[in-house]
Formats: sequence, C-alpha cells, structure tokens
Amino acid sequence: MRKHFCLFLLASIFYSYATLAQNASAKNPVVHADVPDMSMIRVGDTYYMSSTTMHMAPGVPIMKSKDLVNWELVSYCYDILADVDALNLNNGKNAYGSGTWASCIRYHNNMFYVSTFSSTTGKTYIYTTKDIEKGSWKAISFNPSYHDHTVFFDDDGRIYIIWGGGKLHIAELKPDLSGIKEGTERIFIENASAPSGDNVGLPAEGSQLFKVNGKYYLFNITWPKGGMRTVVIHRADNINGPWEGRVALQDKGVAQGGLIDTPDGRWFAYLFRDNGSVGRIPYLVPVKWEDGWPVLGINGKVPETLDLPASKGLIPGIVASDEFTRKKKDAALPLVWQWNHNPDNSLWSVSERKGYLRLKTGRIDTDFLSARNTLTQRTIGPVCSGTTSMDVSDMKEGDFAGLALLQKKYGLVGVKYENGVKKIVMVSAQTDKPEEVESLPLNQNTVFLKAECDFTDKKDIADFYYSLDGKKWTKIGSQLKMAYTLPHFMGYRFGLFNYATKAPGGYVDFDYFRISDSK
Repeated sequence: MRKHFCLFLLASIFYSYATLAQNASAKNPVVHADVPDMSMIRVGDTYYMSSTTMHMAPGVPIMKSKDLVNWELVSYCYDILADVDALNLNNGKNAYGSGTWASCIRYHNNMFYVSTFSSTTGKTYIYTTKDIEKGSWKAISFNPSYHDHTVFFDDDGRIYIIWGGGKLHIAELKPDLSGIKEGTERIFIENASAPSGDNVGLPAEGSQLFKVNGKYYLFNITWPKGGMRTVVIHRADNINGPWEGRVALQDKGVAQGGLIDTPDGRWFAYLFRDNGSVGRIPYLVPVKWEDGWPVLGINGKVPETLDLPASKGLIPGIVASDEFTRKKKDAALPLVWQWNHNPDNSLWSVSERKGYLRLKTGRIDTDFLSARNTLTQRTIGPVCSGTTSMDVSDMKEGDFAGLALLQKKYGLVGVKYENGVKKIVMVSAQTDKPEEVESLPLNQNTVFLKAECDFTDKKDIADFYYSLDGKKWTKIGSQLKMAYTLPHFMGYRFGLFNYATKAPGGYVDFDYFRISDSK
C-alpha cells in the first residue's frame, strides 16, 4: 500500500512540475495583437522590433524585449509622416490602409536604422538614431517608394536595398542614404516565388536579408493559389548569387519575417499570422541548422509552446489603461496611444481639466471615419474589454462622442446631441450604410461606456454597453460581427472620439480609459 502511495505521490509531483514547466513556457502566438510586418534585431541581450501601423500617428512603433516574448513600446520613428490631405483627413481624403508599410530595423556601427516606404507620399524613408529608446530620430527620404524593401549593411562597407514582389530588385544605397547609387540597380532574383510552385497567388515579397557564417539568407512570403501563406528562403555564398531557394515553412499560414538569435546561441524565426479581426499576430518558430540551411519549426510545424519565458500579458507593454492624470502640464500621451491619422494638437488636452482627456471639435464632419482626433489603442486576444467614463456637459448641438471599435465595419457607443436632447446611441457599420441600431434619452452629464471583444477561435464578435453609475451595465444595440477588411488593413482598435456635424466648439471630457484582457 505504502509503495503504491509513494508511486502515486511521485507521479503527482512529476505531473505538477510538468504542468508548472508548461505554464512557465511561452505560447504561440507570442503577441495576440496586431503587430504585423515585424523586423527584429538583437543588440547585446536586448531585442528591438519594428512594425507597421500605416495611417496611425505617431508611426513605425519600436518595441523592446529581453526574452523575445514580453515586449514594450519604447519609441516611434515619426510623429507624423507628412502634412498632406490624405494623412490629415482633409478634403474628403484619407490614408486608411496606406501610410507606411513593412519597415526594416538594423543596427550598424553604434547606429540604429529603421527604413520604411509609403504609397501615400511615394517615398522611401530611413530614420536613424543612436539612442533607440530615448533619442530623437533623424529622417531621410527619397523617391521612389521601394515596396517591401530590406536594407542590408554588408561586411565590405556596401549598403544594399532589396525590394519588389516576385521579381526582386537590388541596388546600392549612397553612403549618406539619400538614395540609390546610379547604375547599381539590377534584378536580384528573377522569380523568388518559384520554390513554392507555379500556381502563384501572392508573389514573393516582404524581403528580409541576413548573413550567417558567411552565407546570405533571404526570407520571403508567398501565397500559392488554393494554398496558404508560405515562407520561402533563398541562400547564396555571394550577394550576387547564384541563389538556391526552398520552401521553409507551410503551416497555419504563419509567414513573413526573418531570423533572430539569442545570446546563448539559439535561433528562432519571427513570423506573423493573419488571424481575423484582431489583426496580424506575431509567432516565434524554433530554428535548427542543417547543411547550412535554417530549418523552421518542429517537424515542419509551428509549435504551440516555446522554450522561452512565459508571457506576462500585453498590459501594460503593448496596451495600457490611462487615468489621464499627469504631473506635468504639457505631458505627452503614453506610447500605447496612437491617433487615427494626423491629429490636430490644438483640439485635445490632458491639462485643461486635471485628470481628464478633453477632445474638442474644430470642424464639421459627416461621419466617424472622416473625423479627426480619434485616439486609439489595439484590441488584444483572445478576449478584451475597454471602458471609459465621459462628461458630456459641454457638447454642442449635432455633436457625437464616445467609445469606438475602429475598422471599416466599425461599432460605436456614445452620446449624440440632437434637437436639444442628449441620447445614448449604438451605431453599427456592419454594412456600407452605418445604422443607428438603438438610442435612449440621457438625463445626466456623466455616462459610462464599454466595448467587449471576443476573438477566440476567430469568433470576432463585439458587444457594447452603457452604465449610468459605472456599476450596473446594460447592453445596447446589436452584436457587431467584426471583420478584417483590406481597405483598412488593420486589426480592430478601441477609440475615443468626438466630432461635430453642425457647429464646432463643443468638447467632452474622458475621465479614464481602462483595458482588460477579460470581458
């Protein structure tokens, strides 16, 4: 009996340790939020990652990690990309789904470089700084816009830029990075999609070039028709070729990215996956080297768990609550916040009323997507909620303010001031004609609003609530079926908004925004 008990006890202890070990391991996806087009470097024991936020301002976010799993925002490359109508939401123009796309981060001779490109301006941009976390960025730009490019500093001092889709091109950059050297542009790889077959849907793009043990490795994403997003790697002993290519990973549609190593000599591929309305989410895949090739995954599959520290959650590194309390009068917004397009900085404040974010109207807008100064944060998976408290005392006739879930098929819960009456409303843009699904009169100046998102197994549903006391919540309107649409090309975001439809000059005060990774 004692023997059986001891065996049982040992088995229980082993199971407990195994469970703890599993729980202490990182899980894929490592970031369950919209952080697409990652580019990554390691400097000493610290990793830095850049990503895409397109029409948002500030833009090109920089994240930092000590373990490849737990990331925090530390910088942006620019406050605004350019002062043009499309980025300012002026004259009926917008930059939804445009702005800047896939960036490339590099570290060379004690300098950080982040390059990106924009179809909105038709330019390529290179940002430089010596202090990536606290320093200012110097901007260099030139024509044209080099699509999905990678910048590469070779050992011989040459600087290359590689770009394109399917047929890839290469050129040398000038030493001052002000453009390409005349006469150096040529075809890099005639058909980089070839290893994935002839039935090409998305031609090979998203180039990222690496040099390991004297060999060059080029990562690309392809998407064969009827198949899934695929990682293709080309290898060469010389940057001029010849290149040989192979399919490196074809599982779950996890693709586009590159290589990163750890201080103790392990290797991983950082990639992302299209995951419905929450957006394009980062994965890590272990890499082992065989015959000079990086072999991705475990038996060709993306593992669920990783031999890395467990995630501590995305709050507050990627998203965070904000009580809008500031010690300094001119304090900036935390890095988790981005504006939908360029803001008008004269129309918002966290100092005019202590402990509140004030959003003022400065012009007439006809709809939510054309309104300026919507302040946003990412939604996160698998579930999340965002809540706020809003003082509507100083709204003007025709104003609409509240809490949004921003994408083309958006949902809003807020307060409208119409015909001398304030009312709580829920608006759904499930179709191309936004619909005011439900409204009810509001007879007080403070209202509490909440949006809940469920991205579990791509359910992609959201519900909206209001409260008159911050304790008892009442569902309002209809459930929003969220969808990732190409016109916006971005995962859903929480947004605080206020716009005028009749006369500018009104304002609302938000007491806080609180985000949770539960509903």
